[in-house]
Order: sequence, then structure tokens, then C-alpha cells
Amino acid sequence: MSFFTKELAMDLGTANTLIIYNDKIVVDEPSIVAIDQRTGKVMAIGKDARQMQGRTHENIRTIRPLKDGVIADYTAAEMMIRGMIKKIKTGASLFNPSLKMVICIPSGSTNVDIRTVRDSAENSGGREVFMIYEPMAAAIGIGLDVEAPEGQMVVDIGGGTTEAAVISLGGIVCSDTLKIAGDVLSDDIKNYMRAQYNIKVGDRTAEEIKISVGCALENYSEPEAEPYVVHGPDVSTSMPISVEISYRDTFEALDKSINKIETMLHQLLERIPPELYSDIVKNGIYLAGGGAMIRGLDQRLSEKLKIKFQVAEDPLRAVARGTGKALKNTEKFMNLLIR
Repeated sequence: MSFFTKELAMDLGTANTLIIYNDKIVVDEPSIVAIDQRTGKVMAIGKDARQMQGRTHENIRTIRPLKDGVIADYTAAEMMIRGMIKKIKTGASLFNPSLKMVICIPSGSTNVDIRTVRDSAENSGGREVFMIYEPMAAAIGIGLDVEAPEGQMVVDIGGGTTEAAVISLGGIVCSDTLKIAGDVLSDDIKNYMRAQYNIKVGDRTAEEIKISVGCALENYSEPEAEPYVVHGPDVSTSMPISVEISYRDTFEALDKSINKIETMLHQLLERIPPELYSDIVKNGIYLAGGGAMIRGLDQRLSEKLKIKFQVAEDPLRAVARGTGKALKNTEKFMNLLIR
């Protein structure tokens, strides 16, 4: 019967959704869906829907179903999940067989959220549906031995939340979640641009600024780095203006939010049992998620908390890789999975 069952792993993130099939990432799309409000039908999903964001008329609505790390729009979430699965069809009958799925979900998900994800997956052909929390998936994806009698700490800075967890013996010993992550950092940049340069920028432009020159250190520099030029309307006159943005600008924009992440991590470290704390000091702390790619963040956290922080290899896909490994070894990781 295994011939008639296909396996896929899904990282259901606030900002992006990734799907692994046959050990390969076959879908890597923004977690957004465009809906025709007159008919209720899906017009676009992922990258196509993001192209519409900020450019729609009253009959089209773009929705990000996940907000602050949890599902905010259940109907749109189901539409998105089903649409993402359809994107990986390569033949008319590829997914006619039933699906075995492992889906990564935020650690702050409620029972209602978990049931919604499960129902959406089952409605999309899921026969066996398992879920795994993001910090655990990130640790597996990084390559940590999560079942060892030793403390490991992972910080996943996603789109909606920053999730930190201490893992030992196949379980999460203690964890914390902060609703400050990629989306809030983008909002910080938008607010800074308005206050400092009197220029109005949208969500997409703020995201591009964060990726291009986002920085966590006050005196960060890169040889031959060029400022990022932003074009937009003057807040007061609505006339077009252009502004050059440097690493120093984004440091000032992001500083307060990064301080809050530091405080959350410090409070979590205070709660760790002494034996596990010594393990973490020895092993260091791993950063995953898109936020881990902000320039100088690992150095700043290391200096602030006096423990070595290191960015995981390909941090954007660490959670997806871990979800894929859990799919391939469901019997081994059964105690870590949610049914």
C-alpha cells in the first residue's frame, strides 16, 4: 500500500511556506493568498498573490492567514494550504493517492489552530497527518541530537514570532515566545522612514530594505557596500523623493525591538536548570529563521548574553529541513510529533 501513499513535509510559516517532497524543497512561497471577494474563490497563492499586494481594487483581497505566529484566518489558511499542495503536482495523478504529511506549526498554536491545520491537510488528501513545533524542527534541521541527555538551545526568528527553546532528551524543557520578529522589524523600518526622512514606504519596500541593509550593530560596515536607495512619496507633499538608507539607519530602526528579543532570551536563560545551562554555555546557541540573517545579530547577542550565538547553515530552511527529517523518520521521532 506504500506505493499509493505519497509523503510530504510542510513548514507553515507566518511569512513563507515551504514544502519538501522526495527530499527536495519543491515549494518555497510567501504565505499569502488573493481572494475574489465577489465569488470567494482563490485568485492567486504565494508569489503571485504577493505581486498583487498593495495593488488590488475593492473586489480583490490579499490575505496573510497567519499572524503573530498563529492562524488568524481559518478559511484563508485552508485555501492556502490546499493551493500550496496543488503547486507540487507534476502529473494528473501524482497526488491522487493519499498523503502522509508532517506539518511544522508555531509553538504558540492552540488546540483550535492544530485542529484547523489538521482538517485542512485532511481535506487536501492527508491520510496520516502529523505536526511538529517549530523550535524542535529547527533543532533537527540544524543537525542537533535532540534526544541526547544534553541541553541544546535554538532561537527561531520567523515572520510572526521569535521562539526560543531549550531541548534535551527529546523534549522541550523550557521555552518562550515573543511576538516580535520579521513583521515587526519591517514595521519598525516603515515607522523610522516616516519619522526620519518623511517618506512613506509599504510592506514590500520595508522588507527589501531589511534584507538589503538590515543591521543589528551600531558600527557595522561591509567593504564596498552601497547604500540602498528608496523611492517613495513625501508624507507632507506627496511629491516623489529618493532617500539613501545605510546600515546605521536600520540599526537605529531595529534597535528597540532587538533589545526586547535580548530581554526575552535573558529571562529564559534564568529559568534553565544549572546542568543544562552549562551544556548551553559549552555548545552555544543556534539562530534560525529569516531574522537570523540580520547582519551582526549573532555578534550582538553573543556580546550581550556572554554565550556564543551562531547562525545555522541556511537558516531560512532549517525548520523545513527538520520537518523533512521528521517525515522520513516518523517512528524515531514519534514522541516529538503531534497527531
